Amino acid sequence: MFTGLIEEVGSLAQLTPTPGGGAKLKIEAKSVLSDVSLGDSIAVNGTCLTAVEWSVGEGWVVFDAVAETLQKTTLVDLKPATPVNLERALAVGSRVGGHYLTGHVDGQGRVQSIVAKGNGIVYRFQAKPDLMALVAPKGSIAVDGISLTVVDVQDESFSVWIVPHTASATNLGHLTVGDPVNLETDILAKYVARIVCRTAQGGTVTMNTLQEAGFLS
Repeated sequence: MFTGLIEEVGSLAQLTPTPGGGAKLKIEAKSVLSDVSLGDSIAVNGTCLTAVEWSVGEGWVVFDAVAETLQKTTLVDLKPATPVNLERALAVGSRVGGHYLTGHVDGQGRVQSIVAKGNGIVYRFQAKPDLMALVAPKGSIAVDGISLTVVDVQDESFSVWIVPHTASATNLGHLTVGDPVNLETDILAKYVARIVCRTAQGGTVTMNTLQEAGFLS
């Protein structure tokens, strides 16, 4: 479990393909290595990965990623030195400043626009309809593992309004229009859709199923 409050921004050092369509990711990091142990979960751009090797002194950690993870997320497209958001798993008794995240990415979106407004920045992200059906105004969503509050929702996009600190403390400040991002919708929305709309196991809800269930006019 994670909260979506990024602890540090690391960077990709190396991505090495492995048999079966997987890969090993070597990430440069510092803060998240302070108490790392074999098998620990660390979210990399919102993707829950397992630490298998590291060096605190040299400042790096290695993760294994299977083919499903690479197909669902943007990790396979990372280039050396690309900034990545890092967060250790939630410790019992810690404050939950964001919202509960699983680190299981639902799909990808893309940056549609970035507009400065007053002392904030408005980001709009495009996403497929099956993901947009699970996004609600003033609800929570994770973008590259960052816990954000949705401002408004359209058929194939949503916006968030962030403060400068969020841009500087995460990879958001490095994103440009067209860049891909990992998206994790709210876990409660997924369970409600699964129960009420009777979506197939492993499937996703659609706008049509929500309309048929009476949730949308």
